[in-house]
Amino acid sequence: MKIQADALLFDNDGTLISSMESVRRCWTRWAGEYGITAEDFARVELHGRPAVEIVADLLPAERVAEAVARIEELEVSDVAGGVLALPGTLDLLAALPPERWAVVTSATRRLAEARLAEVGISPKTLIAADDITRGKPDPEPFLLAARVLGVDPARCVVFEDAPAGLTAGRAAGMTTVALTTTHQVAELSADVVVEDLSAVSVQATAGGVEIVTGV
Repeated sequence: MKIQADALLFDNDGTLISSMESVRRCWTRWAGEYGITAEDFARVELHGRPAVEIVADLLPAERVAEAVARIEELEVSDVAGGVLALPGTLDLLAALPPERWAVVTSATRRLAEARLAEVGISPKTLIAADDITRGKPDPEPFLLAARVLGVDPARCVVFEDAPAGLTAGRAAGMTTVALTTTHQVAELSADVVVEDLSAVSVQATAGGVEIVTGV
């Protein structure tokens, strides 16, 4: 399948990189420190959402700020050796002009930059949790990325592994490509579904980017 676009918007964790083992370690430790049970976690949507929203679902409002700072500290300190680039990521980004793509993540800027740096990725445009007031599944993060890049949202393609991110992309009026890196196909609603970014190729054109999936 070929898609013509002006810009590509990538989620980070589960799309460009994998930090799942680090995430499990850090959130498990955090949960122990704050008395959060497995049953508490089971009732909260976790993947693809900002930490502040997850924490707010689990703790009283007066404890949220301190608890968010703590999970960020744990995750940043666990980056070294805990992050890997997913298949196809580095080759795909190397083929894109810097002004034609952005990373749109639910992580804080500090954590996102640390994880990306660990695998040698330095995006020109990064939209992080610090930049928005409403996280995925709200479309705000992707709409902000389109605005920063100066492109029509309808001419953007979103690459996501999480249902919350795909919902946000659709709500922004963008084409969506789902990766089955963290969820089963049946859980993902998107225009295109691929295994990972190794199944995607891109070519810069005079007017934007041509994307081919299923390669």
